[in-house]
Formats: sequence, C-alpha cells, structure tokens
Amino acid sequence: MSHDRKYSINKTLEKDLLHKKLSGVCAGIAKHYDFPRLVVRVAAILALLMFPVATGVAYLVASILMPNSKYR
Repeated sequence: MSHDRKYSINKTLEKDLLHKKLSGVCAGIAKHYDFPRLVVRVAAILALLMFPVATGVAYLVASILMPNSKYR
C-alpha cells in the first residue's frame, strides 16, 4: 500500500520583515496561517489590553525566537 500525497508544503513560521510594523511577528503569523495582517494585529492589540503581561511576554519571546524571513 503506497501513500500518494497530492501536495507537500514545508511552511515555517518566520517573521515577515517586508510588512513589519514593530518586529514582524504579527505579519509572520498572518502570512503563515493565511490571515489578513490587520486581523492578526487587531487580535494582538485586544489580547494586549485584556492580558497585558502574558501577551507582552509572548510577543517578546516570539520576536526573539522566530527566525527572520529569507525573502526580503
């Protein structure tokens, strides 16, 4: 029994330096999951207002750990 894959996508989560506003984390997440950048940024701001410490720490860690995009 063989498995026939119709597609093979090797997407990695990386910062989008071309469309960045602060560090490119939200733009990279939007690009990876195919969401509009504005929606991800508004969700990040709402999360920052509701959970400021957790969101701030998560954004800081993501901006440090996420690699930069190879395509500029």
